[in-house]
Amino acid sequence: MAMTQDDLKLAVAQAAIAYVPSDCIVGVGTGSTANFFIDELAKIKGKIRGAVASSEASAKRLQGHGIEVLSLNDAGDLPVYVDGADEITKHMHMVKGGGGALTREKIVAAASAKFICLCDQSKLVDVLGKFPLPIEVIPMAQSYIAREMVKLGGQPKLREGFTTDNGNVILDVHGLSIMNPTELEAKLNHLPGVVTNGLFALRPADVLLLGTPDGVQTMTVK
Repeated sequence: MAMTQDDLKLAVAQAAIAYVPSDCIVGVGTGSTANFFIDELAKIKGKIRGAVASSEASAKRLQGHGIEVLSLNDAGDLPVYVDGADEITKHMHMVKGGGGALTREKIVAAASAKFICLCDQSKLVDVLGKFPLPIEVIPMAQSYIAREMVKLGGQPKLREGFTTDNGNVILDVHGLSIMNPTELEAKLNHLPGVVTNGLFALRPADVLLLGTPDGVQTMTVK
């Protein structure tokens, strides 16, 4: 029987449990793959002290399983952060934010010693940019940032009817071919009004667990 995308997501979520130390607070991402991980985490909840969630949605799912959710301010530095990605390269650079939680994801990732990325093989790409790059912006800056994105060769689109957990809007920038992700990430973050952007390159993943029909492949930065 052919493996579905959900089968692949479940396989990588199960593999990620091996990276969770005993008696720790785990950083948890957002999205469909992260949800599989949360459900697997519930099975070992007696072994962990709790979790820090990167979105209200993930916090609710964790609490639904009886896992204590702490704020990052109370938890301090975390040993591990587990999350999916919308695109990832073999250099472990990612585009994230399809679910709109990019700012909190980036904060929790930055505070974690290890970032474990969970993806099915369709997300592994040579060059980032086919997936539109999400940028969280202060509402006042929306049209200014959109004009700046056009100058960079992108086609920005407001994510209609969507407000982030932080009360901001998201521009999804189409048509970029991102040859130097670290440089672009830093450049975009310097624009006034940008809260953060969906490039996770300055803080890449440490380990990629890639779901394939032949099993889970473990990749690290070469």
